[in-house]
This record gives sequence, structure tokens and C-alpha cells, in this order.
Amino acid sequence: MKLCLYSGAGNTFVVIDGRESLPAIDVVGLCSRFGTDGLMVLRSEDDCDFVMDYFNSDGSGGMMCGNGGRCIVAFADHLGIEPRDGKVYSFRAADGMHTGEVLQREGVQKTVRLRMIDVTEMYPALDGWFLNTGTRHFVKFVPDVESIDIRQEGRRYRWDPAFAPVGANANFVQVSDVLKVRTFEKGVEDETLACGTGITASALAACLNGVAPHSVDGDGRRHYLIRARRDALSVDFLQGSREFTSVYLTGPTTLVSTEEL
Repeated sequence: MKLCLYSGAGNTFVVIDGRESLPAIDVVGLCSRFGTDGLMVLRSEDDCDFVMDYFNSDGSGGMMCGNGGRCIVAFADHLGIEPRDGKVYSFRAADGMHTGEVLQREGVQKTVRLRMIDVTEMYPALDGWFLNTGTRHFVKFVPDVESIDIRQEGRRYRWDPAFAPVGANANFVQVSDVLKVRTFEKGVEDETLACGTGITASALAACLNGVAPHSVDGDGRRHYLIRARRDALSVDFLQGSREFTSVYLTGPTTLVSTEEL
């Protein structure tokens, strides 16, 4: 079985081509072996370009991963899968339909723009915001993200009774020239270098918190620049009275290696 290792702004994944039959996959074992945050399988589908099956490194699934979504679009491009409309991939994930487009190719690195779900579930929670961007997130604004003990504080919010029984990822955001974000991910149970759904939730929470966007288009589309632990990304969206629509996450992906099992 062949597989690829991908990095989405430091968020790392095992990615497998599952368009044909596969043997049983040991998610925990493969993620442990390669030191990745998660594993994805690309499967064929009749009504879209492919299906994305995502699993955290502890084997849990059933949620969306934004950086994983960008990486699996880069993987589809790597496999030579042609988008049905000739430009933009359409694929199904655990939270519904998404689109993804490769904006730039530079060797093993690609810039991918991913459409996230519309966000309707959001409310003030504890000393921050709760949002569901395809995965459940808590966002807290802090003066200095570098001073946060992510393991301790992240674990405390991740298991807070307010988010029981499922829990939530915990994001800590500093407002400066860009939004600086650090994320404690459930399923990984530690800080990850980037979390796409968390970065998206952080940008939307910034809007809810009255933080001015970095730019606004003529149609009202708001753009926020994000700095994860290693790379820069951007989130843009339209804000409605009770929802965020046309939400996009854009950032780098890297094909780290191709492996044979």
C-alpha cells in the first residue's frame, strides 16, 4: 500500500488513496509510526470528485479538518484527479460538501483555497466564544499567546463541563498586526502547529469580538490574516445577521514524502 505524508501549515497527515479496495487500516499505529496529527483516506464518489474520510491520531473520526481538507485537495491534484468542472474540486467530508482549488504550485508545495461550511452555531461561552466550523471550537482572546501554557490551559477548556460530553478544541488568539493563533486539539490531546477549523473559528470570533478585518471587499467580504505556529494563512467570509457564509480558508500544503508499506 502506498501512502503520502502531507503538512498543512505544520498540521501533519498520513494520506491514502482509497479509490480501490484497501486492507484494514491501523489509524493509531500509522499516525504513531510517522508522527502525524491524523490520517485521511480519499475515496471515490459518484456525485462529487471524491470523499474525504478523516481520523485523529487517537483513531476518532466523524469531524472535519480544515488543513486536512486542503491537503487532500493537494493529494487529489498529485494523483492526477481532474476536477469535474475543470478547476475546483468538489468533495464530501463528515460535515458536508466542500470545494477546494489549487491556486499555486511550486514543486512539492501548493497553495490551496478551501471552502468551509456555513457557520450558524456560535455563542459566548465561559470567557470566550464557542463556534462549530465543522469541528467544535472554543476561542479565547489573550494579550500574549506565547505566555500561555497550552497543554495545561488547553486541556482545561477542552474538558470543561460547558462543552460536555463531546468537548471542544481550545484556541488562544492574540490580536496584533495579524491574528496569532495557538490550538490545543482534542483527539491529538496536545498543541498542533496549525488547525484549519480552529483558525477559521478564530477569525470568525475576531469578527464577533469587533476586531477589524485586514481588508473588506466591495461585496462586504471580510479578510483576516492568521499566523499559526509556523505558517501564515487567511480566512475570508461574508457576515450575515445570524451566520457566516461563503467561508474560505487559504494556506500552504507540502508533500513531505511518499511511503510504501
